Amino acid sequence: MKRHFMMFAAYNQWANNRLYDAVDNLTDEEFGRDAGAFFGSMMGTLNHLLVTDRIWMKRFTGQGDAPASLDVIIQRALPALRMAREAEDKRIVEWVEGLGDKDIAGRFSYVTTDMRTISQRLAPALDHLFNHQTHHRGQAHMILTVLGRASVSLDLMQFQRAEEGRAFA
Repeated sequence: MKRHFMMFAAYNQWANNRLYDAVDNLTDEEFGRDAGAFFGSMMGTLNHLLVTDRIWMKRFTGQGDAPASLDVIIQRALPALRMAREAEDKRIVEWVEGLGDKDIAGRFSYVTTDMRTISQRLAPALDHLFNHQTHHRGQAHMILTVLGRASVSLDLMQFQRAEEGRAFA
């Protein structure tokens, strides 16, 4: 089971890097333009992904910043946002690598953003963490398309065939 989550942590990092490479050529106006996605713009969408990862990592580890709202803008400038994203992805990879099978099969408790206390198994919560990333990266892909920009394939199978993912295929 640990190998499964190590693959998803590595895939998450790979896909985020590819997405940020595709977004890197946006103008500041395009980056902030409302494209009709759930969090409006590319800036809103990419910030939301960072916000939610920080919230979940705080729940999992008890450490780090956890924004109080899902629509917080952590960074308005793309270079600073990318640096924060890369640091969070590294944190996720390292944390997952440090988990044991007993940890993954175990339970943890946390308080939700609406102040409910939840206790659940870790494995399904990790599934959610990585699935949520994929969901919103799909929206980022759509935003690039709406802006008339080339996007990039983020398929899991492409990752598994890439050098970074061959160890997991």
